[in-house]
Amino acid sequence: MQSAKDSLYASPLGEISAFTFDESVVKVFPDMIQRSVPGYSTIISAIGLLAARFAKDNSVCYDLGCSLGAAALAMRQNITAKNCRIVAVDCSAAMVEQCQQNLLATPGGVDIELVCADIRNIQISNASVVVLNFTLQFIPLADREAFLASIYRGLLPGGVLVLSEKLAFEAADQQTVQTEMHHLFKKAQGYSELEISQKRSALENVLIPETFAAHQQRLKAAGFASAEVWFQYFNFASMIALK
Repeated sequence: MQSAKDSLYASPLGEISAFTFDESVVKVFPDMIQRSVPGYSTIISAIGLLAARFAKDNSVCYDLGCSLGAAALAMRQNITAKNCRIVAVDCSAAMVEQCQQNLLATPGGVDIELVCADIRNIQISNASVVVLNFTLQFIPLADREAFLASIYRGLLPGGVLVLSEKLAFEAADQQTVQTEMHHLFKKAQGYSELEISQKRSALENVLIPETFAAHQQRLKAAGFASAEVWFQYFNFASMIALK
């Protein structure tokens, strides 16, 4: 897919609608994610390596909130386990349609089943790897505990959950610095103050970040033996939770 440049918020908008993963976002998503999420390419590459390490024979690997399939493709390129398959799920029909084209354009490797559905309704079972790559932050807070518990139940012993999220910080001075540094990162990628401000408004009450402590506590409450950050770049981090 040849991604267009993200200019969705480049012009003043009279009314800023809540952010949704619609066709306009799909067209610019690869550019948007690279220029908005520090370290995104590193995280995707590492997901492939983690899948190679944890995928078991005769098991399922899940990419929940797969968007255009970057994590699923990284897993497919690295998994060597026998009779292993990937289930990639997203609730955006526009995302799933383009994801299907991306999968067809890069054939070979482990089979990927693409599903258009709410990930909260997916029955996780026989899983060795589950990926939530900047996905949980879009699920209502009230639903997160039960959702993670369902993932834990569906994981095989020794399985892994890779959870990448935008973080909030308990200390006000840290929150200020981390937010400012993220804005500087986006400005360095070519986004204007107007674009940063308007997108922030669009994401308000849609993307709800939490502290690492909150994530860790919830993961342990769900049953995970441990949960630690393996990568962080300003207020974006990725965690490994082990069963």
